[in-house]
Amino acid sequence: MGSAQQSIMLRLTVLLSLLISAVCSAQTPPNILLILSDDAGYADFGFHGSQVMKTPHLDQLAKQGIQFTQAYVTAAVCGPSRAGLLTGRYQQKFGYEENNVPGYMSSSELTGDDMGLPLDQMTIADHLKKQGYTTGLFGKWHMGNADRFHPLKRGFDTFYGFRGGARSYYEFNQDNVNTRQEDYLERDFGNFEESPKYLTDALADATSAFIEANQNQPFFAFLSFNAVHTPMEADPADRNRFPELTPQRQTLAAMTFSMDRAIGRVLSKLDELNLSANTIVIYTNDNGGPSDTNYSDNTPLSGTKANHLEGGIRVPMLMRWPSQLAANRHYQFPVSTLDLLPTLIQASGGTISANDDLDGVDLWPYLTGQRSSRPHPLLYWKKENRAAIRSGDWKLLRFPDRPAELYDLSSDIGEQHNLAQHHPAKVRQLYQQLFQWELTLERPKWQLKRVYEGKAMERMDNYRRGQPATE
Repeated sequence: MGSAQQSIMLRLTVLLSLLISAVCSAQTPPNILLILSDDAGYADFGFHGSQVMKTPHLDQLAKQGIQFTQAYVTAAVCGPSRAGLLTGRYQQKFGYEENNVPGYMSSSELTGDDMGLPLDQMTIADHLKKQGYTTGLFGKWHMGNADRFHPLKRGFDTFYGFRGGARSYYEFNQDNVNTRQEDYLERDFGNFEESPKYLTDALADATSAFIEANQNQPFFAFLSFNAVHTPMEADPADRNRFPELTPQRQTLAAMTFSMDRAIGRVLSKLDELNLSANTIVIYTNDNGGPSDTNYSDNTPLSGTKANHLEGGIRVPMLMRWPSQLAANRHYQFPVSTLDLLPTLIQASGGTISANDDLDGVDLWPYLTGQRSSRPHPLLYWKKENRAAIRSGDWKLLRFPDRPAELYDLSSDIGEQHNLAQHHPAKVRQLYQQLFQWELTLERPKWQLKRVYEGKAMERMDNYRRGQPATE
């Protein structure tokens, strides 16, 4: 064989090797890191324009991937929102209306520790385990305290966190007494322990350890922070970084900074193990900020946690997958945390069938430009008599104590100009569409005492950005 032929054969061998490598790489399922914060304000991030909060790692993540400018959750409070995210279904379809578990109950089908994510609902972890993923949950669960609702029985292989909805950021001891079993830190099943570390750091460390232990196989790591939910407890050293703020905002800023720093450590672990290129990283938040309890800022949105104004249901959302998605992009159409399950299942090589009865949409065709339409022509929210529907850029809100309100979000993101009197036909149309959706839902399995509905309306009125005018 001559030198020219040898050269050609060598080139062909190299090319074939590269092609095989590319095919194998393309067929390697991506790792998944889902990061969920708790009760953060819409404006309390650098990538959303804050000049006060310091979130350098999340700001960098926003530049490295896609920032969703109109991302929504399915509920304005923690538990139901997480139920929608975990199942890809409107939680009202299985009777988990917008009330946390457990809670202050009136007469209900279920109460106390009988409340939880129904056992007939598959979670994202259930789906990914079928795809061969190792799955881990780190942090807040809030899907039921009883053993039968435990994360290890809902698709997760590893659990390090707490079953309840909120707890202290410091270890429980004689000086920091706990009275609720569901708030103790638990490793896997029934192994209760307390970490001397600030909880935000402990959860990040456990997530990093899980990633390192499973670096040679596809993994799904769900880092479910309780930050920045109450109680407002910050590392004193972090508080000192914000001397210019009021004491309340200083604490929130410190808690936000520590969360961002913890996220940075987990992302650095991916870099250290050369996993970043083929790891899908998603960051989002579970509902709007409760400005009256943790002093969060939802500007320019109106409203807060627990109501259906944009400040209660629109959240920050970032997604990065360096090997597949271009960096530094903004996606403008409305999306929902309902979409995470089908999107991640498809990315993992799995399939979603009609039998799964999902309400979420696979976003990949939209993110890659294969489809230019809106993923969701309609989006819905409901809590007892209160409800909302978004159709295109129109949004209708239904209340128990006043006429419905109508907003054009394309020009009024702060919901300041109620257009209901000017568009009665649109009000009727959206009202009917909302009702038709409600006919597909189950009756709520539990409800709060009615007095709390009154308090929710008071909170909404107190935290609107001015009273909506009727033009």
